[in-house]
Amino acid sequence: MNIRPATRADACAVNELLSQLGYPQADEATTAARIQTWADDPTLAAYVAESDGEVLGVVAVHVAPFFERDGSWARIVALVVSDRARRRGIASRLMSAAESFATAHGCVRIDLNSANHRQDAHAFYQQQGYADQTSTSTRFLRSLLG
Repeated sequence: MNIRPATRADACAVNELLSQLGYPQADEATTAARIQTWADDPTLAAYVAESDGEVLGVVAVHVAPFFERDGSWARIVALVVSDRARRRGIASRLMSAAESFATAHGCVRIDLNSANHRQDAHAFYQQQGYADQTSTSTRFLRSLLG
């Protein structure tokens, strides 16, 4: 298993993954352009998990400065593992890549949103050390300070 930055060539596989998450994509070219945007911006990162040339998962994370205080935080905006490859540790490795990116960019916190119906995902996030911050959707938060 290799975790690496996503490239434009991953667009077809990323489209399939996003569709599995419930977000069908318009076309491969649009996704390729979006991946390139993420690759070109130092505050954004998208990683794929690849095994034997097949993309099995993707995570996207961005870094932003706090407005109300000093420092930065990160948000995982997408995480999906192929339904053919779940429960093999791929999501944990993708999360680690996102957290490493955030830490390297000086973030003191990382969060994500997860739809209320994704109870298996909620259990996974809690196992990863994220705390449930329920509001209108379920938000998980993990301190990156120790």
